Amino acid sequence: MKIAPFFTSLVVAVWLIAIAIISVQNATPVSLKFLTFQSIQIPMGLVLAFSAGVGLIGMALLQPLWGLASFGQRNSRLEDDAEFFVDDENF
Repeated sequence: MKIAPFFTSLVVAVWLIAIAIISVQNATPVSLKFLTFQSIQIPMGLVLAFSAGVGLIGMALLQPLWGLASFGQRNSRLEDDAEFFVDDENF
């Protein structure tokens, strides 16, 4: 039994429950400001849910790219180790 998928599902479930509780308790509308831009006023729970969704999707899309970047580094490191541990019987 693999524990990683269970742990990932558990973390996502806890975050969703936390967002639901916070959104029910904070129904006041907020507006986001970035530099000179300002959004319309939307409920705090909707902002939290949207942010969590964008974060989950963003990490799901970036995770394979990190695997590809580390693959090249891993191969070069294995080649260096192979050259270091060559048995030379002629000292």
